[in-house]
Amino acid sequence: MTTIGLTGGSSGFGAISLERFARSGARVFSGARAPSADAIPLDLTQLSSVRAFAECVRERLGESKLTSLVLNAGTIRGDDTHRTVDGYETTFAANHLAHYLLLRLLMPSLGAGARIVLTTSGTHDPENHAGLVVPRHASADLLAHPDRDDFHAASPREAGEHAYTASKLCGVLTVRSLNAHHDIRARHISAIAFDPGQVFGTGLARGLSMPRRFAWSLLGTPLGAPLRTFVPTLNSRAAAGAALAKLALGAERCPGGASYAALRRGEIIWTDPSTMGRNDDLARALWNDSARLVGLPN
Repeated sequence: MTTIGLTGGSSGFGAISLERFARSGARVFSGARAPSADAIPLDLTQLSSVRAFAECVRERLGESKLTSLVLNAGTIRGDDTHRTVDGYETTFAANHLAHYLLLRLLMPSLGAGARIVLTTSGTHDPENHAGLVVPRHASADLLAHPDRDDFHAASPREAGEHAYTASKLCGVLTVRSLNAHHDIRARHISAIAFDPGQVFGTGLARGLSMPRRFAWSLLGTPLGAPLRTFVPTLNSRAAAGAALAKLALGAERCPGGASYAALRRGEIIWTDPSTMGRNDDLARALWNDSARLVGLPN
């Protein structure tokens, strides 16, 4: 039986993927801040909540294994001044650190041939010219504590954008480390970084200012549809949700060695991430530093 662990399935295109998982007959363990009969409590801004979610998934699995682990939740804020209860910058903690901890805790629960799909963003790559501040580094310590960064962005908006794009670079690097991990390779597990393009109308922008939230929401309505005709990186929630589901269910076959799936004009293409996203030294340093921040061995 197909069994999936999922974050970010309560809204946006993640909710569309969840519907597709249900229609396929998959068993889904979905985490959400607002728990329900169908979701397990999960607050990605609290590492203790991540640990509790992972423990609950392991208990419910029993002797069975996960077929896929989908790490899809994400946020962007208008600055980088907010801190989690663990003392880390909120965007980095929610987008990267919590997901890193969750996958580390659930790695033993993945079955042979399983898939890990981590939603990233093309904004991490300067070549995409996405209009956001691009990442200067992928230092876990500086992203967790941006006030220690000697080259901290001058404006709150730029700082918030950097926190977001750098956290998405961290996702790409985490996938790179996973695909080189001896245990992952031994069990023929594949890790995929999924770039859905820009998908307006999701809950991603809930932490932004009111004008930016309004624009984000408006462009997610049919009024924003004409833009997708001209901009290949713009995708509908339906297209992004369908693509994420295909990757998680194994319906999209990835070419040998490929691990970065980008959605362009509603179609999945396999391409390369940014130059920084292909840096093995950065990937190893991020893996080890993230482990230290969440209290795990390398």
